[in-house]
Amino acid sequence: MEYKHIIVTKDDDGIAVVTLNRPKALNALNSAVANELAAAGRALEEDNDVKAVIVTGAGRAFAAGADIKELQKATPAEARKWARNLFDSFEALARISKPVIAAVNGIAFGGGCELALACDYMIASEKAIFGVPEIKIGVFPGAGGMYRLAKAVGMRMAKEMIFNGEPVDARTALSIGLVNRILPAENFLEDVKVMVRKIASMSGIALKLAKQALDEGQDAPDPMGVYRDIDALGIAFATEDQKEGMAAFVEKRPPKFVNK
Repeated sequence: MEYKHIIVTKDDDGIAVVTLNRPKALNALNSAVANELAAAGRALEEDNDVKAVIVTGAGRAFAAGADIKELQKATPAEARKWARNLFDSFEALARISKPVIAAVNGIAFGGGCELALACDYMIASEKAIFGVPEIKIGVFPGAGGMYRLAKAVGMRMAKEMIFNGEPVDARTALSIGLVNRILPAENFLEDVKVMVRKIASMSGIALKLAKQALDEGQDAPDPMGVYRDIDALGIAFATEDQKEGMAAFVEKRPPKFVNK
């Protein structure tokens, strides 16, 4: 598929980068962007050469939120349809069976913060700013963001952020568990790639099994979540990568995974 509002690149190390590419609009999210993100998510899931995905933004923003001009005169039914379409685009990325990392290079407001929350985890530039300011225009995060924010930072902190609509800087985001790590703004994306390249060097099938067990077990009642871990481990022991990984460990050499 040819994209107009995003850029998708792949390198020889198995890393794909999805870049929101509306810098003049601070990468605001509209229906066209949502449709392209969904298409990219489906394509990357099917691409066996891709072992990890980075999501980022062009220019000084990750994504500044929803395109309000597109939403301003929406009816309740139209707003619901719009939010579901945006949620579906986030889900297409979240459900990629490979690790998906948000490289938050700048502003991540509203839908942009929701998009970052849909990823497996976040790495933030020291210049990144996070916020869910929708309450200031009479609404709130409606594409899964409230649910995901509460899971990420806890209900009380999520309510504070949603009720007052005020942004938090990268350091605060790190302290409340919203982001995993902060990197310098200079050479930010390249530094993120160095970190993700290490992930991409692991067994692709082990990564998929681990992500699936984590995602499915998170909301499962005890002890079902534990059973998912046990079942996934059993499947891993049927793979060539498990045999190669353990043989390499015993023989004190780097493993050569084949993702089978």
